[in-house]
Amino acid sequence: MGGEKGSAISLSQLSGNSRAQRRTSPLQVSGKHTDNSRSTAQAPKRAAEPKSIQRKTPVKIIPLGGLNEIGKNFTIIECSNDMFIIDCGLAFPDSEMLGVDIVIPDFSYVEQNKDKLRGIVITHGHEDHIGALPYFLKKINTPVYGTRLTVGLIEGKLKEHGLLGSVKLIPTEPRKTIKFGCMAVELITVNHSIPDAVGMAIHTPAGVIIHTGDFKVDYTPIQGSVIDLARFAELGNRGVLALMSDSTNSERPGYTMSERKVGESFEKLFTTAEGKRIIIATFASNIHRVQQIVYNAERTGRKLAVSGRSMVNVIGKGIELGYLKIPDGLLVDINEISNYPPERVCIVTTGSQGEAMSALTRMARGEHRNVTITPNDFIIISANPIPGNEKYVTKVVNDLLKQGADVVYESMYEVHVSGHACQEEQKLMLSLTKPKYFIPVHGEYKHLIKHKATAMSIGIPEENIIIASVGSVIETDGVDMKITGTVASGNVLVDGLGVGDVGAIVLKDRHHMGEDGIIICFATVDRATGEILAGPDVVSRGFVYVRENEELMETSKKLLTEKLQECLDKDMHEWNAIKMEMKNALSDYIYQTTKRSPMILPIMMEIND
Repeated sequence: MGGEKGSAISLSQLSGNSRAQRRTSPLQVSGKHTDNSRSTAQAPKRAAEPKSIQRKTPVKIIPLGGLNEIGKNFTIIECSNDMFIIDCGLAFPDSEMLGVDIVIPDFSYVEQNKDKLRGIVITHGHEDHIGALPYFLKKINTPVYGTRLTVGLIEGKLKEHGLLGSVKLIPTEPRKTIKFGCMAVELITVNHSIPDAVGMAIHTPAGVIIHTGDFKVDYTPIQGSVIDLARFAELGNRGVLALMSDSTNSERPGYTMSERKVGESFEKLFTTAEGKRIIIATFASNIHRVQQIVYNAERTGRKLAVSGRSMVNVIGKGIELGYLKIPDGLLVDINEISNYPPERVCIVTTGSQGEAMSALTRMARGEHRNVTITPNDFIIISANPIPGNEKYVTKVVNDLLKQGADVVYESMYEVHVSGHACQEEQKLMLSLTKPKYFIPVHGEYKHLIKHKATAMSIGIPEENIIIASVGSVIETDGVDMKITGTVASGNVLVDGLGVGDVGAIVLKDRHHMGEDGIIICFATVDRATGEILAGPDVVSRGFVYVRENEELMETSKKLLTEKLQECLDKDMHEWNAIKMEMKNALSDYIYQTTKRSPMILPIMMEIND
């Protein structure tokens, strides 16, 4: 098995970050990119160092996603001839990525070094941490480690891609250690908006590196244990070289509320909705929230129905693995809800982000097969819009309100709490682990900078805080830690079955067509005689309504005919040059006439006798 390569080594041997190391004066972190290809033997000799300073085998931290962005989390940890990956997630396209389905990391660096790869360890089962796995595993088959629920959700994704059975999935649990060659990863319980989330302590020859994963501190979780603060503190007392910590909520002061706060709000809202049908939209992966919906449906004598493919899949997996407990007879098929009075029905559904094809959006448009919205519906959107989704959520809310439904959304009531730590919890993690170096991760640039300020407020020196970018190579020998270079990185766009075949040029063309439309010009020419046999004809889409602009289209045809004949009279033989002449002539005329710049695509056909 790839994860077992290398000789056995104890955690104490791997953890080279002793108290003596922590007392050394830190060197300033360099943001300058240097050539990291020179071997240790070729490096210039260092000045004599105190005996207390012991430089260890270098370790590299290489983020290929999750920095200066939300999602697409993917981090490489590399030491000598061993490498493993933390998370393999996707991001959702922004408004500029027309037609794109998802965005995944550029895996080329791993492909170039696949002989070093020992496995992938996953922090939890959200899409931004597991969504790119099928695309990666089609290129490089390697063992995948995660907690039981995480592995269960990964199984579903691999099944969709025809990979289930061909990939080694290895369930593990907190306080267990996974060996990756000369490194070992210890899983540590954290709280998040999905069960079975973990952070990790990475024991390397250079010292202990802690990666929190997505976390918050919830002292009253719906299910499972409280975050293992004791283990983080124990590691901190022994000596932590570096902390990589979740920055998503770094702008928010205070503490993140417990998930139980949502349950209290549900109790009040179920009472308010007495006599009405209840529809609740939330994230499919938030099993804790679904459990509280189950409790309130049972308490108020309602049947529970589920709508939305991802919701059905996750709830099914949650029941199968024992993370979701639903009393017998409570759950009914969505096709059967008409058999019950509306006031005895609760529907849990996808669509909290206003996704175009989600169940709630289809309900709002009146296109859902089983649910027709009426004034007798009480709808709760139990999620805050992800940045960029606000307008989609607003449209869904407006459409639901127009049909007479009561809608509870965003901050009207406490129907959503975050799964990420706010500033006081981030301070707690920093204080417990007492890292020598700090690397904020999982967030946009503004989040990383704010997390840096929080770290400095509790005494982490500014020169010991590294703000990296996707593709940065952060290197440490247990004494210094700095950015030493970059590797290939970026976004790979997935559009339908195409992976990476949509790039900047294609997106630019889509924007061009979307903004000003397209004009296609057809002409047929006798190559031997230079005679125009047919056309030029002009067809437009997304530019003007032809029937109301016949004069414009006729003038365009006349202009193209004159330009084409002029080129033929000059005995031009290069078709690309002729097409460019026609394109430029029509483009100038169209812009002068309409102040628009549609895409112009000339198509030439020739006949040779």
